[in-house]
Amino acid sequence: MDDRPAGEYGLSAGIALAGSLADAGLYVFTTDDAVELRPPDMRPAAVPRLLKSLADAGWIIRLRRGLYAGTGRLPGGVDVPPFAIATSLVKPSAIAHLSALAHHGLTDQIPRVISAITSRKLVTPSMRGAAKGPEGQHVWHTVGLDFRYVTVVPERFELGIEMIWLDERFRVPITDRERTVLDLFAMPRLFGGIGEGLGVLERAQGEIDVPRLVTYALRYGSIAVAKRLGWSLEATGTSLAAPAPLLELEATSYGFLDPGRARRGRYDRRWMIIDNRAEDRV
Repeated sequence: MDDRPAGEYGLSAGIALAGSLADAGLYVFTTDDAVELRPPDMRPAAVPRLLKSLADAGWIIRLRRGLYAGTGRLPGGVDVPPFAIATSLVKPSAIAHLSALAHHGLTDQIPRVISAITSRKLVTPSMRGAAKGPEGQHVWHTVGLDFRYVTVVPERFELGIEMIWLDERFRVPITDRERTVLDLFAMPRLFGGIGEGLGVLERAQGEIDVPRLVTYALRYGSIAVAKRLGWSLEATGTSLAAPAPLLELEATSYGFLDPGRARRGRYDRRWMIIDNRAEDRV
């Protein structure tokens, strides 16, 4: 074992260590990962200081305490895609909402924030007093990007998640096309209002597996969301057979088509929906 103090290892030793992590396929890694893969003659106490030196010099990127991403400057290293950073910052998590909608080619909007869902309850740096992100939302700001995480119950988190390859190295979880469309109606405010959901249903007819979408809505566990989706499917020209299971659900009260608008509008007794699109926003 090398007896040198932790601070006496040179930057070249740190670069070699980070390169070995990249060779092992660890393009995003923890301090513990680096300790485990350090050379046999390197003291464990040296690793955190080496990682700090590497980050200060721009060879690696510090994402949060104890978590780092490699860069293309390292031997065998690559720049880590934003989606891979998002799903590494918080585990478990999956790319969702506008980010997933854009990935699936269902919107022309260009997301300013990388959005994800998680089953964890989080306290982001912005919740500790740092500035909020776009539109006053609490976000996690790192590597020049904003990441937003929405906590959902575990049963909803597991619904409609698929794994996709970003390239030959990075594979990440993301909500599939139908789950992403369901989220348009479950949380329309995250997409700018119910109009985006109606627009997607109109534009993407033939691209969405409606029976799967309806199954997801039944499993989601919210009658209000199911009725909102069913009303919208019918309004945008879907045959009645597909959303029929949603119509059969028994609702004990009216729900609003767009929860972000004024709580008044035209009542649809058949779907137990109040169409409040024409009302001014609160």
